Amino acid sequence: MTENYEKEMLRVILCRPGEAAEIIEIEDNLESMQELVGGLIEPYDPFYSETDPRYENVIVVCNEEGKLIQLPPCRAIVGEDGHVMDVIQGPFFLCYAPVESERFLSIPPDLEEEFLKKYELPEKFYRSENGIEVTKIDRRAHEKESVR
Repeated sequence: MTENYEKEMLRVILCRPGEAAEIIEIEDNLESMQELVGGLIEPYDPFYSETDPRYENVIVVCNEEGKLIQLPPCRAIVGEDGHVMDVIQGPFFLCYAPVESERFLSIPPDLEEEFLKKYELPEKFYRSENGIEVTKIDRRAHEKESVR
């Protein structure tokens, strides 16, 4: 006899190096999360907003060893002052993790839209005299230009 049960799903924003971000659904379990990031997971909560305290509940779930094993850079975490605070290396996903919850949750739709827009485009990184600089790569704009 097989049990018929519905798997718990989690709606997340997935970011991969060199690719546009996308909204996907994954099973709400450790194995699925580790598979997405390619190793052990590490939750990281870099977000803050004086106008919307829910930002503090949006977290990055990345590969714990991403920098150590030199995964390719993926996206920058930029502070409210516009300076690069960190660079996430390797694939990661964004989800919701309120303090009162014992598990990760799907991001509320309005924040999902805002964070998807923020991380939608892949980024290129380079060093300058001002520190780490980031440029968004919009392949769609380039493709439109080359079609002409």
